[in-house]
Amino acid sequence: MEIKRVLISQPEPAGASPYTDLISKWGLTIDFHPFFRVEGVSVRDFVAQRVTILDYTAIVFTSRMAIDSFFHICEQTRVSVPETMKYFCQSEAIAVYLQKYIVYRKRKIFFGAGTVASMVQSIGAKHRGENFLIACTDKLKPDVHKLFTKEKLKHGSAVFVRTVSNDLHDIDLHGYQVVACYSPGDVRSLQESYPDFKQEDLIFATYGPSTAKAMEEAGLKVEIKAPSPEAPSIAEALSNYLEKNAGRE
Repeated sequence: MEIKRVLISQPEPAGASPYTDLISKWGLTIDFHPFFRVEGVSVRDFVAQRVTILDYTAIVFTSRMAIDSFFHICEQTRVSVPETMKYFCQSEAIAVYLQKYIVYRKRKIFFGAGTVASMVQSIGAKHRGENFLIACTDKLKPDVHKLFTKEKLKHGSAVFVRTVSNDLHDIDLHGYQVVACYSPGDVRSLQESYPDFKQEDLIFATYGPSTAKAMEEAGLKVEIKAPSPEAPSIAEALSNYLEKNAGRE
C-alpha cells in the first residue's frame, strides 16, 4: 500500500517540525487533529470530591493546567492559600509557571526532572512529614497515587483537570493510510466516536508502551511503534518504515 496521507493526533506544530522533512522527502500530506482536549474541572465537580485544600501543607502539580485550575478553584471557593504552603512540581517548567500566581521562592517550590518519580525524589527525607495534595488529571491520578503510597507519603488527591474526547465524526479515518496516536486518550476518543471501528488496511503508529497497549486492548494492530533505540519519535519511526517498505507497493 502506498502511503500518501498521514493523520497525527496532535495540534499542528508552529513552524518547522520533524514532519516537515517527511513531507518534502516522501511527498506526504500530513494533517494534524487532536483526538482529545484537557480542561479544568468546574467548581461544582471539585466540591463534589469533598476535598479541603487547607487540610494539606503541600501541593503536587503535574501540569500547568492543573496550576491554573487549582488557583481558579481557590478563587471561586474563597480559599486563601497560606504563604507556608509548599509546592512540588513534575518539572522546572511547571514550577516556573507558578509565578503567575505566587511569589517564586525556592525554599517552598521544588521540582523533578519531568517524571513523577523524579518529583518524589525531590521530596526526599526533608519533606516527608508534609501532607500532600496531588492536583492531578483524571487519567493520571491512579499512577501518582500508587507512587506516593509506595513511598509511604501522607497524601490525598483531587482531580483538577479532566480529559475530554473530541468528536472525530468529521474525520474520514480511512482516507488516510497511517494514523499516529500519542496517548491512551487518543485511543479512547477513537473508540467513543467509532464504537464499531474496523481497522481494515489502516496502519496505526503509536508513541509509548501505554498507547500501544491501549490500542491492542481495543483489538487494533499497531505496525509502527516509538520510541525505540532506532526511532525516538514517531516521525523517525515513520521515516524508517517508509525507507524499509519503499518499492513494495
